[in-house]
Parts: sequence; structure tokens; C-alpha cells
Amino acid sequence: MNKVKITTTDLFLAILAVLLISVSFYQTWLGLQQIFGGSSMIIALVLSLMLLFLLWQLRVAKTRGNSTTALSWIYFFFASFCFIANFNALYTRFMRTDIYTTELRDINDKFSNLETNVESKLNYSVADAKTRQAIRSELNLLKIQITDPKNIGIGPEAKQIIGRIEKLIGKKVTPLTPISQNPAGYEDLADRMEEQIVQMVYNLTPEEKNLMSDINNATLKWNKDIQALLLKSSQDIDDMAQGQIDKALTEYNKLGNKAKSILGDDKLKFEIAHANTQEVGKIGFAFNHAITNFGIYQFVVLMGCILLDFGIMIIILLVPTDNRGNQHNSNSVFNTKRSGKTLIPKN
Repeated sequence: MNKVKITTTDLFLAILAVLLISVSFYQTWLGLQQIFGGSSMIIALVLSLMLLFLLWQLRVAKTRGNSTTALSWIYFFFASFCFIANFNALYTRFMRTDIYTTELRDINDKFSNLETNVESKLNYSVADAKTRQAIRSELNLLKIQITDPKNIGIGPEAKQIIGRIEKLIGKKVTPLTPISQNPAGYEDLADRMEEQIVQMVYNLTPEEKNLMSDINNATLKWNKDIQALLLKSSQDIDDMAQGQIDKALTEYNKLGNKAKSILGDDKLKFEIAHANTQEVGKIGFAFNHAITNFGIYQFVVLMGCILLDFGIMIIILLVPTDNRGNQHNSNSVFNTKRSGKTLIPKN
């Protein structure tokens, strides 16, 4: 009669294997959805069952004292698929918000750089670049102040800003009046004040003037919208960021092409910008982003994936066993102990 003995070590390893492979199964399912869609659950289940079977075989071979090299390589082969999918799922989950946040801030920089680059190619009456940048900053504040519902129009705060602009330009600015006493009228007032001041700073053609106005307005608009989005929760950023990124880059590319057309290829070099975040959730993007931005978070995710898929195999290979060659009297849960007969000599 065969008896199966389950040792404490066997029980512990079995529970640990099931727990780790269960987590790996779920993450593999999520990580493979990009490639296999609805079939990813079945593929993840097959891979997980295969890993559990190979772990059992490894334990049997280790207990009996047999070679585990071939089984280890087979396990490594199947576990590699799970590792890749796990890394994609975990990295995307932990780093999605950070990736979107970085992209949004880069877009802000793109608009600012485009604004500065185009301004540097125009004719201007204010020679110093830092002074022109200071005027632009003050002008943005002026537009915000004029349209502020709490103090709409050219009030005390707006007059202070105009005073600072006059000192920078060295000329007097004419305060204008709104065409109507409603929000649209004050937005028009802000645009006309901007046009007046820009004309005092630059010697622009009508096309150049419209171009600068469009770029300045877009820079101001997206700076406000992006900053407002970055103040929201991580979930809101994840849900809304891609739409904002696509819209912002569409406008950025449109303005860049317009500037290139007006100023000429010889004066302005412009390259179309693409949203890297379109690839978020894809395996290639996860590994590429992790390698490019490798740090503590990437290291933690990497170690976590190694633990999920390879940790239990390493433990099984390192845990000592009571090997007794090919005899079947080991205490392993996977082996049996055969009862034998005792010969009693006759007296």
C-alpha cells in the first residue's frame, strides 16, 4: 500500500506557489490584452497552469535528487511570457499618471519654446530679448486681469500692469474701452489691448501680427488648462489627459506649420510633434519608457515582476531536501513511501 506524506515544507511551497502564480495570472491577463484582446484571459490561464505544473515537476525532481536543469529552462521559457506581460501591466498601472503628467508639462514647454522661437525671428522695436519676454508675461497678466469677473475691465490692478508695461516699452499705452458690458465685450477689450501693445513692441506685417496673437493666446490657454488638469486627482488625469494632449498637439502643430509658412523654412525650423502617450499600455512602450527613465520606481516594478514569476522557482531550487536517490521513501508531498515486509528468521 502506498502512502503520501505531506511535509510542512511541501505545504508552504504549495500555498506560496498558488498565491504568486494567481497574482501573476491576473497581471498577465491585463498585460496581454493589448495583443490578444479577449483571448488574453485564456492564454494567461494556460501559462499559469503550465507554471504550476512545472513547479510541481521541479519539486519532484529536486526531492528525488534528479537533475532540474532542463525543467528550469522550460520554466524560464514560459515564465518569460508572464514576466513581459506582468511588467507591462504593473508598470502601466503605477506610472500612467506620471507619464501623462510629464507629457502635459512637455506640451507647455513646446508652446513656450514656439512662442520664443517665433518672436526671435521677427522685427522688433524693443531690442532686448529679456525685456520682450517680460512684456509678454505682463501682457498675459493684463489679459487675465481685464477678463477677471471679480474686477472686470481696466481697474486698479490692470492699470498697475499697464504702468509696468509702459516702463518696459518706454512709451505710453492708450487705455481702451469695451464695446459692450458683457464677458464677450471684455474679452474683445483684452485682445485689442494686446494688439496695441504688441504693435508697439514689434514692427509686424498683418500676417505676423495675427500669428503672434494666435501663438500667444494658445500658449496662455493651454498653460491654464494644463495646470488646472494637473491639480486634479490621479484618476481624473488618467481619464482626461490623452484627450487634452491630442487637442493641444493638434493646435501646436497647426501653429508651427503656420509660422513656418509665414516666416519661411530658412528662418524657422519646425518639426511635427506626436503624442508618445498614445502608446501607453503597450508592451514596447512600457519597456522603452522604463529603460529611458530608469530609477527607483522602475527598479521596484522590475523586482516585483521577478518575484512573481521566478521567485518561487528559485525558492524550490534552493530549499534543501532529504534526497535518497531514486528510492521512494522521501518525505516530499510529491513522493510515495511503499510499505514492505519484514523477514523474520526462523528459530
